[in-house]
Amino acid sequence: MEDYHKPDQQTVQALRNIAYRLRINSIKATTAAGSGHPTSCCSVAEIMSVLFFHTMKYRPEDPRNFNNDRFILSKGHAAPALYSMWVETGFLKESDLLNLCQVDSTLEGHPTPRQQFVDVATGSLGQGLGVACGMAYTGKYFDKSSYRVYCLLGDGEMSEGSVWEAMSFASYYQLDNLVAIMDVNRLGQSDPAPLQHHVEKYQKRCEAFGWHAIIVDGHSVEELCKALSQPRHQPTAIIAKTIKGKGIPAAEDKLGWHAKALPKDMAEMVMKDLQSRIMNTSKHLYPPAPIEDSPPVSLRNIRMPSAPNYKPGEKIATRKAYGMALAKLGRYNERVVVLDGDTNNLTCSEIFKNEHPNRFVECYIAQQNMVSVAMGCAARERNVVFASTLASFFTRAYDQIRMAAISESNLNLCGSHCGLSTGEEGPSLMALEDMAMFRALPTATIFYPSDGVTTEKAVELAATTKGVCYIRTSRQDNAIIYNSNEDFHVGQAKVVFQSKEDQVTVVAAGVIVHEALAAAEHLKKERISVRVIDPFTIKPLDAKTIIDHARATRGRILTVEDHYYEGGLGEAVSSTMVNESGFTLHRLAVSHVPRSGKPHELLKIYGIDRDAIAQAIRKMLSSSANAK
Repeated sequence: MEDYHKPDQQTVQALRNIAYRLRINSIKATTAAGSGHPTSCCSVAEIMSVLFFHTMKYRPEDPRNFNNDRFILSKGHAAPALYSMWVETGFLKESDLLNLCQVDSTLEGHPTPRQQFVDVATGSLGQGLGVACGMAYTGKYFDKSSYRVYCLLGDGEMSEGSVWEAMSFASYYQLDNLVAIMDVNRLGQSDPAPLQHHVEKYQKRCEAFGWHAIIVDGHSVEELCKALSQPRHQPTAIIAKTIKGKGIPAAEDKLGWHAKALPKDMAEMVMKDLQSRIMNTSKHLYPPAPIEDSPPVSLRNIRMPSAPNYKPGEKIATRKAYGMALAKLGRYNERVVVLDGDTNNLTCSEIFKNEHPNRFVECYIAQQNMVSVAMGCAARERNVVFASTLASFFTRAYDQIRMAAISESNLNLCGSHCGLSTGEEGPSLMALEDMAMFRALPTATIFYPSDGVTTEKAVELAATTKGVCYIRTSRQDNAIIYNSNEDFHVGQAKVVFQSKEDQVTVVAAGVIVHEALAAAEHLKKERISVRVIDPFTIKPLDAKTIIDHARATRGRILTVEDHYYEGGLGEAVSSTMVNESGFTLHRLAVSHVPRSGKPHELLKIYGIDRDAIAQAIRKMLSSSANAK
């Protein structure tokens, strides 16, 4: 085979020794913790040894160097195997392993970015390959660099549809810098994996998805070295037939040992046996150095070159303003990249696509993979990433979004066509639970713009806000209500309508701000004065502004939202009032699963339009008068 230099016998033995030490350290760590997956670590010992000390090019003293090859442990439960490799490189101390899973240790049960050598958290199976796709896409098309991306998967997670979404993406975009290694150890948590050791079936499936697939003995250092050295013209799948619990006689290829630490006496006996298999060799292996051809990247000064260019009263949908804002931001920042899931003419990210086609990634109808790819593109601060689809479709990718939060990813997601205002499309396309989803994530920021100006500001702020950002946009046109020079900040609400005689404070966001303003204008004719607050961000919520203004309106607050009652704006405001006294809070929201219809009809039917707002205010004031 061209360019393949068979490793000498000393190298082969040194790699075997590393694999034996990995088994010893994984058993030692999990037995000390009384927790973990030693049998899952033992099946990948030779794979990890060859990857880390023969194949991958990286600087072990600088794990996040942007020239390094990348490694994703998709089967995150084999974390002790990963930690053992970094002990082998000298980055971790062997004594660190004895603190596995301890509350004051950075070595957790599954990998998290608390360790510098972990780019993204894994453990929720089926997601690592999608992230690896994002890294490989960045390496090939954005960085145009030599680094490669390696992803180690378990055979159990091959049942996840998200794996095959990633397989499809990788072959479509010809990610020849991506290698997936499948640890086919036959056994899952409670039962054998469906294909067991039929590695030829895995090979056919991978080939059907456009990958070059190679079957190897996963415990043969020589076969692994050869397979991982093959020239690549398409993504490569190494299908490694392995034995779960290899090296632990009582557990080899046996059910009932998954996620079980070995008892201390058994562990000591097994480790002694493994130690006896280590043969002396004068060869010391070091990871080969990476090729230093990745461009330096700074994401510090990502900002708009000028203020929004809208005039008050002009009409535009926030989804269109989103697309225009992306294109504008991308004009002056070459590291802004945008992903979409075959909805770019609905989310209006097509405006960015048309202007910056080389920085637009079409992910097709595979929303789970789109979020994972976005995480990969954002890793190591290589890009500012925006990913958009219809807001209702993000429910499908919620586990990926949850893992993005755990991974401390800087990820910007935009969901369009939210709420009843989607109209004729019907309830399956109406996102009415999306704010609840994102509010539940500790690191999330939720922008809910009400016009073109706030949308552009949301895009600009999201680009530099840490963590997961969600921008909620709407389908129909609405009037511009802010001046272009208005200043906006995360967690800062705006009072858009007020007088000294205000009797009720209305808190509304997005399209409902316009309904609240119309209601306020109408009530003026009845000599009822109302204050209207636009929160701009639902999380963090500007509690101080809302409470201060509600006090000025005798403690009366009405929240109105195009969302279900559970988990949205109303509950966010309610949670800020828990320790406050002297307030009366009323809420309007969508109370049950809606139906198709024109947006204005649906807002009326489900009681969140201007008439419903006006009637709720009259009722609040009437109740207050009766109470007196």
